[in-house]
Amino acid sequence: MRLSDETLLDIMARFQAEMQKGLGKDTNPTASVKMLPTFVRAIPDGSENGEFLSLDLGGSKFRVLKVQVSEEGKRNVQMESQFYPTPNEIIRGNGTELFEYVADCLADFMRTKELMQKKLPLGLTFSFPCKQTKLEEGVLLSWTKKFKARGVQGTDVVSSLTNAMRKHKDLDVDILALVNDTVGTMMTCAYDDPYCEVGVIIGTGTNACYMEDMSNIELVEGDEGRMCINTEWGAFGDDGALEDIRTEFDRELDLGSLNPGKQLFEKMISGLYLGELVRLILLKMAKAGLLFGGEKSSALHIKGKIETRHVAAMEKYKEGLANTREILTDLGLEASEADCVAVQHVCTVVSFRSANLCAAALAAILTRLRENKKLVRLRTTVGMDGTLYKIHPQYPKRLHKVVRKLVPNCDVRFLLSESGSTKGAAMVTAVASRVQAQRKQIDKVLALFRLTREQLVGVRDKMRVELEYGLKRDTHPLATVKMLPTYVCGMPDGTEKGKFLALDLGGTNFRVLLVKIRSGRRSVRMYNKIFAIPLEIMQGTGEELFDHIVQCIADFLDYMGLKGAQLPLGFTFSFPCRQASIDKGTLIEWTKGFKATDCEGEDVVDMLREAIKRRNEFDLDIVAVVNDTVGTMMTCGYEDRNCEVGLIAGTGSNMCYMEEMRNIELVEGDEGKMCINTEWGGFGDNGCLDDIRTQYDKEVDEGSLNPGKQRYEKMTSGMYLGEIVRQILIDLTKQGLLFRGQISERLRTRGIFETKFLSQIESDRLALLQVRRILQQLGLDSTCEDSIVVKEVCGAVSRRAAELYGAGLAAIVEKRREDQGFEHLKITVGVDGTLYKLHPHFSRILQETVKELAPRCDVTFMLSEDGSGKGAALITAVAKRLQQARRENVKREQKLRSIQPQDEEALIAREPCRKLFMLKFSYSSVRHPQLQVPLSPGSAGGSLPLPSYLDG
Repeated sequence: MRLSDETLLDIMARFQAEMQKGLGKDTNPTASVKMLPTFVRAIPDGSENGEFLSLDLGGSKFRVLKVQVSEEGKRNVQMESQFYPTPNEIIRGNGTELFEYVADCLADFMRTKELMQKKLPLGLTFSFPCKQTKLEEGVLLSWTKKFKARGVQGTDVVSSLTNAMRKHKDLDVDILALVNDTVGTMMTCAYDDPYCEVGVIIGTGTNACYMEDMSNIELVEGDEGRMCINTEWGAFGDDGALEDIRTEFDRELDLGSLNPGKQLFEKMISGLYLGELVRLILLKMAKAGLLFGGEKSSALHIKGKIETRHVAAMEKYKEGLANTREILTDLGLEASEADCVAVQHVCTVVSFRSANLCAAALAAILTRLRENKKLVRLRTTVGMDGTLYKIHPQYPKRLHKVVRKLVPNCDVRFLLSESGSTKGAAMVTAVASRVQAQRKQIDKVLALFRLTREQLVGVRDKMRVELEYGLKRDTHPLATVKMLPTYVCGMPDGTEKGKFLALDLGGTNFRVLLVKIRSGRRSVRMYNKIFAIPLEIMQGTGEELFDHIVQCIADFLDYMGLKGAQLPLGFTFSFPCRQASIDKGTLIEWTKGFKATDCEGEDVVDMLREAIKRRNEFDLDIVAVVNDTVGTMMTCGYEDRNCEVGLIAGTGSNMCYMEEMRNIELVEGDEGKMCINTEWGGFGDNGCLDDIRTQYDKEVDEGSLNPGKQRYEKMTSGMYLGEIVRQILIDLTKQGLLFRGQISERLRTRGIFETKFLSQIESDRLALLQVRRILQQLGLDSTCEDSIVVKEVCGAVSRRAAELYGAGLAAIVEKRREDQGFEHLKITVGVDGTLYKLHPHFSRILQETVKELAPRCDVTFMLSEDGSGKGAALITAVAKRLQQARRENVKREQKLRSIQPQDEEALIAREPCRKLFMLKFSYSSVRHPQLQVPLSPGSAGGSLPLPSYLDG
């Protein structure tokens, strides 16, 4: 029975393998260690309060308990209890009678304590292997210890007890939780020590439970948070895994037990069996003449005559030998001094083996906890209970010593559960009540962000109305969606070529790019440098801002060796501008944290030109000023001719698209298309979204640089989502639902919860432990449960943002479909922005929403690889191409005007003929040999009289 350290490490490894087997869906049916989910998801946090009932059924006595848990985190518990016997005829009789007896005892207790008028929640400690599918339900797998009641195995014990209680009409009790005694022990100790995440019973029987990561429990849906696993380790070895260490005495004891072949680990460890093992060993030694002079008393032949309490008494320090002599005398044995020493030694070997085996299995659990948390060193507490652990004088010391030797990288505290597992059942019930109440409050907050299909359809339809308002001359001044013409009238056609300079200003970083475009092959090469825009520049004067921009351009030109080069320039300026032409843009208002003075109402191209003049080092041809959204559309349009929409989902939120000229009342002409920069961030500034705005949106808005403005952007964009989450976390903490009600100073800091944290926290690959680390960086000491709630909050806020984006985009694509008179539209949306690119679920939810709300549009989403800077260069290239075409047009016009007519007939015919040229002008290989003017085939047809010089 002596086990070496190597053997114990081997047993520890075997138990780890059995745990893994028990947790797997496919391997659990054949696993001896069943690893039963308990559906206990949280440990006490000190905020529990109220009155609870508890029953404890599983040992030689049955106990009923009333537990009063105090409020205000004082961790004060008052208990009143009553023990009732569990007669053999009850525990080995009929199952119905067993539960009726329990219900009778409960009713008696409540009458005695004058509790009949109260409706109280109850926790049931049921110390037998049960399969649970929820906290308040458990199907008995098998009886253990001395219980053998018929008709209970395979049934739900909670239902059985509930049915028995119904016979007492004056009993009004709800069973909220069914727990194992081990779980009760862990919960009792966790109430006093939040580090407690393991419970161990070493008493009549033995078992252990611990908090396992949900992601490892294949038997239960979901992978968020943790759940207490009842290992049922007593059955370890039932599959033969411990045959090499079982002795002839273990086998003899097993054969004479109520359940041969079952609970073999328990039979080597627990209090029900240690005394019997000692008896069998002493009997053999006596038979062999090694003890008592070969004399055997009849008592030594009686099963159960030596109990574990005798073993404990015989091992008692100092008094042990005297106790041994007394016990042996009571058994009718005349023992010499040497006999007493030998018997005492047998007890030590048997109980030490028990402690060793228990330590090996516990060390396996502690190692798993440490590995789950990815820690080099684990600090944890183990809640302990059970008569063997409590009454045996040497047992705790031996167990602790071996555990620490087997897991030197774990700092373990052993905490005795003074009030036993019954208090623990009450604590589970108290926690279940708290979690239930907290869940309702949390769900109430999260429900504000869950948009129904009807609400999303409403957003889509309101967006459509605002789009139309923004396009019309009469309603445009009052429209919240400004629908700004960009004067970008063409998409790249592949003939663009040359070197272009591009600027990209739209956030805290400013980018300067050199873009080289080769015609025909659609080949673009880019060189760029990123410069920071300090906060004092963003919120200083306009002159300082544009001087800083020009300084960055100068640094880039120096860096590229292009100081004196004459280059066409495209300026991506990602703020709302009113344009009168492609190279003129009047800033309407700053967004995204910019507040530079003397800019709003000014032409930003003129301001850039003035800054270049002040620098007086270089001259640049500013051809186009564009929005980043337009740049994104052009970049994707260069690759995909179906691309007619540009979407930005990043720091800011915006969208542009190609609109029919006939619909744009703000611009002359109704032929062709023009890109419209919607500036949809202002959607809702007229109150049309107030029905879905929450108190948190209002708080974010009120604390922003531009209160009352850009409301849609503040509900959807990266600059604000983290701040919405922060406001929710503060509110939940104030309600005592998070972080133990403690608001850290960092959480009070505006902007501390960046949107990148949402992307990280919501990552499917991220364990809750990593979520806790992110929160710790923010000064938030979170529990596992806190981390789950934070993740839910992030998910609710980001999902709503993606759905709102989808509703807005659905309005656009539906408009394009209807304008073109198509039954079904195939269209590509070019997308850019960190939120779309980096958030793990945003793009999927956005796409699903568009599909749901615009079912007749086949929308392809194309990620803009190179961003809006490349788009600005392409727009500049297209503008230069169209500019060149206009110049050639003018030359042809002049040439046409210089032709001298030969006669009066030609003079009359010239004017209509010229108009016809202008109307039908297009590129063609058909050219008049004298005029060298391109003509469309048939453009001079019809009945108009033509002069001879235009004949043919």
